[in-house]
Amino acid sequence: MSALSGARIATRLPAQDLDRARRFYSETLGLDPVDERPGGLLYRCGGSDFALFQSAGTSPGTFTQMAFEVDDIDAAVTELQGRGVVFETVDLPGLRTVDGIADVDGNYPSKGARGERGAWFRDSEGNLLGVGQPVK
Repeated sequence: MSALSGARIATRLPAQDLDRARRFYSETLGLDPVDERPGGLLYRCGGSDFALFQSAGTSPGTFTQMAFEVDDIDAAVTELQGRGVVFETVDLPGLRTVDGIADVDGNYPSKGARGERGAWFRDSEGNLLGVGQPVK
């Protein structure tokens, strides 16, 4: 057994402007930090943590850096669009969004799903975030 197998996962996302990021996560996503320190904001969703940290570097935003797994992706996307979130348009072989949502074939067998529906958007700092719903 690995020393990491019992570890908790804690995502860290860079923010060039922490105040701007705080406003985006609060006003647009409806999330407020549960804790903060100089240069960092800690958020908690569904028992998991993620943090935004002040960074001079920029996010490449070329891959999904963090995703929210939801029970109803249609409702989540509609709510977020109403809050001003613009979802990415994806048109690649085997992956195409329709109304902001893509059907993704296959899923991890241990999750008991046959696939997933996904949508992607960028936060105020250019981080690419996802929203996903397992398809049972």
